Amino acid sequence: MKKEIEIILNSTHDAMIAVDGKGIITLFNKAAEKLTKLKAEGVIGRYVADVIETTRLPYILKTGKSELNRKQPLGDINIITNRMPVKDEKGNIIGAVAVFRDITEILELAEEITNLKEMQSMFRAIFNSTQDAISVVDQNGIGVLVNPAYTRLTGLAVKDVVGKYCTVDIAEGESIHLKVLRTKESVKGARLRVGPNKKVVIVDAAPIIVRGELKGSVAVIHDITEIKRLTAELDHAKQIIRKLEAKYTFEDIVGSHEKLVNAIEKAKIAAQTPATVILRGESGTGKELFAHAIHNASNRKYSQFVRVNCAAISENILESELFGYEEGAFTGAVKGGKVGLFERAHGGTIFLDEIGEIKMSTQAKLLRVLQEKEIVRVGGTKPISIDVRVIAATNLDLEKAVKEGKFREDLYYRLNVIPIKIPPLREHKKDIEQLAMHFIRKFNQEYGRYVSGISKEALQDLMEYEWPGNVRELENFIGRALINMKFNETVIKSHHLPKLIEDDINDEKPNNIIIKRDKENEKCSLAEVVEMAEKEYIKKILEKNNYNKTQTAKDLKISIRSLYYKIEKYNIEE
Repeated sequence: MKKEIEIILNSTHDAMIAVDGKGIITLFNKAAEKLTKLKAEGVIGRYVADVIETTRLPYILKTGKSELNRKQPLGDINIITNRMPVKDEKGNIIGAVAVFRDITEILELAEEITNLKEMQSMFRAIFNSTQDAISVVDQNGIGVLVNPAYTRLTGLAVKDVVGKYCTVDIAEGESIHLKVLRTKESVKGARLRVGPNKKVVIVDAAPIIVRGELKGSVAVIHDITEIKRLTAELDHAKQIIRKLEAKYTFEDIVGSHEKLVNAIEKAKIAAQTPATVILRGESGTGKELFAHAIHNASNRKYSQFVRVNCAAISENILESELFGYEEGAFTGAVKGGKVGLFERAHGGTIFLDEIGEIKMSTQAKLLRVLQEKEIVRVGGTKPISIDVRVIAATNLDLEKAVKEGKFREDLYYRLNVIPIKIPPLREHKKDIEQLAMHFIRKFNQEYGRYVSGISKEALQDLMEYEWPGNVRELENFIGRALINMKFNETVIKSHHLPKLIEDDINDEKPNNIIIKRDKENEKCSLAEVVEMAEKEYIKKILEKNNYNKTQTAKDLKISIRSLYYKIEKYNIEE
């Protein structure tokens, strides 16, 4: 019978230690050997506290009280134990027994379960709160999961998708989930229409692989409408940044001809003073480049740089754009009024390009700014003090405009404090090679090319041309030459250069413009056909003049302001 009991005790998973009334170990089963790493034959007959320092069996013998479900360390493990006294028929304590087991793995498992639950909660929160629409299908293409962003984007409820085949949400196009399940490869940038509203979306999808087995597919869906909105916001931000930051320095002005160097040196001196500067020069000579450089070399370089093209803004709104307006100043005025560009430039620099195009009433207000250092908003009476450095630019003959009564003489003298004449390219042709190499390096980066130079013959062609469009025309010219080159060609040669003079364009007349007839424009009104002809003709003359707007306006016999208006109206791009 004793042998059978010993077999039973040794086969149990629980460790057992029994002591007699004096605390001498009488039982030490196999499980106790495993947990304590001690052998029964080495401990039976010894006092229990000499064998296990943390034992509480002597305390049980003394008090006769049981201790149940107590946790304690045992070497490098944690155990949970029950300790009970052993009594005879008369209630006398004749021994004690401890039954215990290793709970280290249980604690680790519990901790892992807790961590898993926390991670599940975190992933669920991320999945449900992300603005990206997400859908998940299993290996059979059956929908198993979609997030709230998905339902908002597609217009489909969870019940419409989960448990349904993965083509259920597609209005037009191939199921990306099925493609991923078929190929076991990711798909990026797929264009589809989804949901009852046939919304255009871009989809990225990837396979779900678990232990080497395909378990499904996950897709992230992007709303193109949102992408377009963000792109528009980014473009707007870039326009604002361009208004508030000067990008160029004097190091960006390329050339070593004496006339150009003299202009640069004069501009550097001007940068160190607060005086008004007027930049004189033909269109395309780099007046804006000089304005940026002067600002960046001045003590205002960390403040705003506001650029205003006076010819590109309608005469009706130029004054309110420059000086701002008060609420109710005119029909359509924004509630609360609007801060003008001079106020925006406070502490910095304002660059007034095409200054010769502003009307006389605006010239009077500009004169006040230069004299009194203050502005009055349109519709207002209270003067607002400002600290702005003015840099003006024009390609017009201001002296002639003063004589003709088109430009105020007092304003002319206020602007003409530091005049800087920027020479046309035809007067410093020796800089053409240096400029050409500069533009080659620029377009190499933009186009991903490796053009290393320009041949002597091609350079000679450039030297013989008069460049009515100046440096801007040369830049445009080099860019077009790189486009004409094959990808493995590294040197610009004469045949890569666009035609410098195109006789067929020089003789272009309005009646030479051909409006392509098709079913769509056969339905156009006469006014629409006239507009199409006007747009094509303006583009022709712009191309003829290498996008020199001043010359184009002269050829078209319209004001430069009207030209800017039409360029914007017809969305004509260089």
